[in-house]
Amino acid sequence: MITSVSGTLVAATPLTAVVEAGGLGYELHIPVTTAERLPVPGKPVKLHTLAVYREDSATLYGFSTEEERDFFRLLVEKVTGVGPKMALSVLSKLSLPTLKGAIAAGDVGLLAKCPGIGKKTAERLVIELRDKLNPAELGHVAPARGEGTPPAAENKIRDAVLALTALGYKAPDADKAVRQAWVALGAAASTEALIKKALG
Repeated sequence: MITSVSGTLVAATPLTAVVEAGGLGYELHIPVTTAERLPVPGKPVKLHTLAVYREDSATLYGFSTEEERDFFRLLVEKVTGVGPKMALSVLSKLSLPTLKGAIAAGDVGLLAKCPGIGKKTAERLVIELRDKLNPAELGHVAPARGEGTPPAAENKIRDAVLALTALGYKAPDADKAVRQAWVALGAAASTEALIKKALG
């Protein structure tokens, strides 16, 4: 089992990272909250990983911290109806402390705002995970925002739209949401910030 990958960051998008280690290039699917903390390409990076195997595929998921990786595993393995794609979407929308706090408080409304999570799935998150959380870890912390120097606006908008469609949005809806986010946040907003605003 691959539990982490340490090497050189070759490339990254808001939802993927390619890390070269030991002569091999690993493509990892990541949440937006991890993408915000990645170094620039060419720099060393370590991601904590979970491999998910299906009949016709094997996918590697990467996270900045062991806690995020372990919580992703909980979502996928313990919550009925939640697969890797939906779990990644949840971790892209909410920071881990905010997510844990919402589950502990039974805040179904906040959880239901995550893409693909309806009221019933949000209720399952609370019911099935509340007793698995460490009370000492709980608390509401606002999600981090990306602070990198943004490229041209259209490139950011395009990348954000691609990220939303990968999370299950229809392309026209994704484009509309991202452009509204761009208007609200201004031209200096990062791709990650656009995605978070659009998801909200």
